[in-house]
Amino acid sequence: MRYYIIAGEASGDLHASNLMKELKMLDCEAEFLFWGGDKMAQQAGIPPVKHFRELAFMGFLEILMNVRKILKNISFCKKDILDYKPDVLILVDYPGFNLRMAKFSHARGIKVFYYIAPTLWAWHESRIKTIKSSVDKLFVILPFEKEYYKKFGYPVDFAGHPLMDALDAEMLNTVPFEEFLKKNHLEDKPIIAILPGSRKQEIVKIMPLMLSVADDFKNYQFLVAGVSSIPEELYKKYIKDKSNVKLLYNQTYEILKQSSGALVKSGTSTLETALLNIPEVVCYKTSAASYILAKQFIKVKYISIVNLIMNRAVVCELIQHELNYSRVKEELEKILFNTQKRNAVLNEYEQLRQLLGGKGASMRLAGLMYKYLKPE
Repeated sequence: MRYYIIAGEASGDLHASNLMKELKMLDCEAEFLFWGGDKMAQQAGIPPVKHFRELAFMGFLEILMNVRKILKNISFCKKDILDYKPDVLILVDYPGFNLRMAKFSHARGIKVFYYIAPTLWAWHESRIKTIKSSVDKLFVILPFEKEYYKKFGYPVDFAGHPLMDALDAEMLNTVPFEEFLKKNHLEDKPIIAILPGSRKQEIVKIMPLMLSVADDFKNYQFLVAGVSSIPEELYKKYIKDKSNVKLLYNQTYEILKQSSGALVKSGTSTLETALLNIPEVVCYKTSAASYILAKQFIKVKYISIVNLIMNRAVVCELIQHELNYSRVKEELEKILFNTQKRNAVLNEYEQLRQLLGGKGASMRLAGLMYKYLKPE
């Protein structure tokens, strides 16, 4: 079968690549064309039509500033889908773009599967109309979403969360702490992980506030998890005067596994950190205008996936004006030095794993998709 897959972010690239791997196990004639990243390219053996680095726009204002480029991508993608004539279009997260592709493709008789459902429970619930009319099968990754979609009379599939597989494999490959230090030329000090995000605007807004407390924790070393899409010069702008801060590229999981605690930008990385069993403080800040606009529409109590799944404040969230030197220092001290607090967080993480359905999510998902696609 011919699969056209669209993933617009790094997390989507990871999950789509694991799905592709499992689909190839089931479908020996699988062919792929895709928008995504390096992990999908490795599975498909060809480069993406568009790399997700060309697609990542954060916040209302940045989207407005790049509207011409976004519209051009939409037109190009529509033509590419029609030219490829896939058996199925698989959309992975990235709803602003992907729901347009769902509507377009379904209207032209192309089967549409959507993996990692849009967060209607957070905002933009009106999108349910497009989903019901244009998506043949919706596959969710958060346990409460199955019940949520029931109220719209729209059945969905939950096969578990794909991070359970990715991180289970990661834990098996953990190297000893001393070996990690030697490999990266680091001091013999405990580590605090800094995950400031994968977009330039996030680095500029969030990382300086995360690192503002570095001088207060001289017995620790802060390791910034750098991503290849961000130039080294931008990171170094904020770490150059801090002797206990180091930048390591493309080693996010390795850094987390060796850390005593973490400061993490809101997003998928908050769940990754929790599943790797690292106490964390969740950090988020955007422009004042984007924040004010978002407040008008977003209707959930929490911004971190951990707290949303558990429906309670398992990890501390420092948002906008709360993300400041004093609060970062206070909350970091709690997760590092307060034994009762650390143990409580780790116990909550264990309950989180149970809710997410265990490993094998990508395999179960591929099985469902193939079952729905193959002729009777």
